[in-house]
Amino acid sequence: MTSTLYVLNGPNLNALGKREPGIYGGQTLADIEALCRAETDRLGYGLEFRQSNHEGFLVDWIHEAGERGAGIAINAGAYTHTSIALHDAIRAIKIPVVEVHLSNVHAREEFRHASRIAPAVKGVICGFGAQSYILALNALATITT
Repeated sequence: MTSTLYVLNGPNLNALGKREPGIYGGQTLADIEALCRAETDRLGYGLEFRQSNHEGFLVDWIHEAGERGAGIAINAGAYTHTSIALHDAIRAIKIPVVEVHLSNVHAREEFRHASRIAPAVKGVICGFGAQSYILALNALATITT
């Protein structure tokens, strides 16, 4: 059975390609999913790629991935900076989690500099656009084998 990597996306990421392309780039979430699928195929993993604007769905998916997955790459969007629930869900599972951001959050507004989930994850990758996801998948493949 193939191990599965989960890629979870939070609020407003469904608007990629339309929302502030100067910051987030012109690729849509479907474009990023296709890149991730090609990379997980190359790495020999399955892929569960999901997006929700609702925090509770993300918590449920983290728990599901903890039972079924090999690792999680999560772009929690604005929940990165506010969600103790996501932090606690990540701490409750035993698989590695990598925090992902398209933009360099440290070069943006002050409120984006703090992550509520960073203390619970294995590492953080930001600022490389869609390539941030590929870097996260490769990091997960390295630490889950």
